[in-house]
Amino acid sequence: MPKYLIEREIPGAGSLSPDQLQNISQTSCNVLRELGPEIQWVQSYVTGNKIYCVYIAPNEERVREHAELGGFPANAINEIATIIDPITAE
Repeated sequence: MPKYLIEREIPGAGSLSPDQLQNISQTSCNVLRELGPEIQWVQSYVTGNKIYCVYIAPNEERVREHAELGGFPANAINEIATIIDPITAE
């Protein structure tokens, strides 16, 4: 199943409190339960004004549906072609 990198523009994301991040996470998990097991949240990276999320989903439309139902922005959705890391250099 494809993996996607989602860029969410959220001003002040890096300053969100632990309680706010927990609330966002709970909302996301609730929507995922509604949508069923074909879409999964892998992890997210919080930066100054953006959150980058990695999801496994059958298609981009399913990722957009999750964003819409959760009230999250999905400013860019890119399918991950491959993953490289330092081991790739060996």
